[in-house]
Amino acid sequence: MSFVDVIVVGAGIAGLSCARALVEGGARVRVLERGRVVGGRLASRRINGRYADIGAAYLVADDPAFAAQTESWQARGLARPWTDTLRVYPAGTDARGPVRWAAPGGLRSLATDLADGLDVRLSTPVDSVDQDADAVVLAMPGPQALKLSPPPAIASAAAAQSWRPVIAAVLTYPARSWTGLHGAFVNDHPVLATVCDDGDRRGDAAPVLVAHSTAELASEHLDAPAEAGPVLAAAVGELLGITASPQVEVHRWTYAQPEKGSDAPYARDGRVWLCGDAFGRPRVQTAWLSGRAVANALLSG
Repeated sequence: MSFVDVIVVGAGIAGLSCARALVEGGARVRVLERGRVVGGRLASRRINGRYADIGAAYLVADDPAFAAQTESWQARGLARPWTDTLRVYPAGTDARGPVRWAAPGGLRSLATDLADGLDVRLSTPVDSVDQDADAVVLAMPGPQALKLSPPPAIASAAAAQSWRPVIAAVLTYPARSWTGLHGAFVNDHPVLATVCDDGDRRGDAAPVLVAHSTAELASEHLDAPAEAGPVLAAAVGELLGITASPQVEVHRWTYAQPEKGSDAPYARDGRVWLCGDAFGRPRVQTAWLSGRAVANALLSG
């Protein structure tokens, strides 16, 4: 590997945000990603000729810097305001909140945009923080960072993180039979945590719902996630009164959501840094801000 100033390990939103800010600040950066595509949990899967969002459900942009990034995506047709109203079960009432943003091309298209022009090496696993660079940025969940034998302060910060698993189920129906639903939080349910209308979210009116499981159901089926698909489909059908049987595709997220975040924007030990959405509220915005905070610290140091 030729020498670079900074190596970023992980091409999710935190890693790409960090790399983009570093490059704009004049640093030389290489991004190493073990997967075949960028995006991490900003993920979309192609099913029946269209992309369905299977990771993050939406963006919330209430930080000025991230709002500016979101507006840039909007200006180029990559993102759009989706809804400020989600249903809450079991009451079945609508609750208003911040505007949620979605992406017509799937949320992963936003990660692809951030990666444009960067030196990103896909299908490149890393097994150590011992890299030929001035700094190594680990943009990933703590449990994954621990596998790279990081220095003590990084290991401590990573070990302090607690993550919940989720199984996402993409449910494709013969036709739309529900109305008035954007998305829903499902409280006190044994298997179902959220459900989103992906056709409404993406703006193409496809008869597709995406359900996210509870951590309890995901934990039971981590070794065989396909078995959770029919369980989630049945729960969604009962919740929304859908009688048709959907085509079901599932995706397992072992580290889906941090249970509590650090007050700091990142962790550091010497030339090794750790960032991501565990450093604050578990949001896409948090991951983006965490990556930029590392970049700003490196550029100013």
